[in-house]
Amino acid sequence: MVEYRIELVGVPVADVDRSRAFYGETLGWPVDHDQVVSDEIRFVQVTPPGSACSIAFGVGISDMPAGSLRALQCVVASIEEAHADLESRGVAVSDIDEQAWGRFVYFADPDGNSWSIQELPDYSKMA
Repeated sequence: MVEYRIELVGVPVADVDRSRAFYGETLGWPVDHDQVVSDEIRFVQVTPPGSACSIAFGVGISDMPAGSLRALQCVVASIEEAHADLESRGVAVSDIDEQAWGRFVYFADPDGNSWSIQELPDYSKMA
């Protein structure tokens, strides 16, 4: 069977510079590309540390309304460390949500695109 690996998820934003600052500076995620292709297209790619999948936003990238993306999810080994990291960066993050199937925290980008972070202690073995 062919392996299909998700490479990129488009995130709809209203203000590209504000989003670049949030993801790149506030969250501290590496900005892989910021390319103005033409007057109608600007492409910014950001990759969460340790992730094989990136997010992209810009001008001329998506027809989705800004802030309409839900349920983006990252996994971490320690939810306490992720919560502390997000708080220390000034991100409005939820309290730790304890569920029978896992532990989570939630936050949103400046446009309201929502993220969840799930604790999977052995996530590195899943690759």
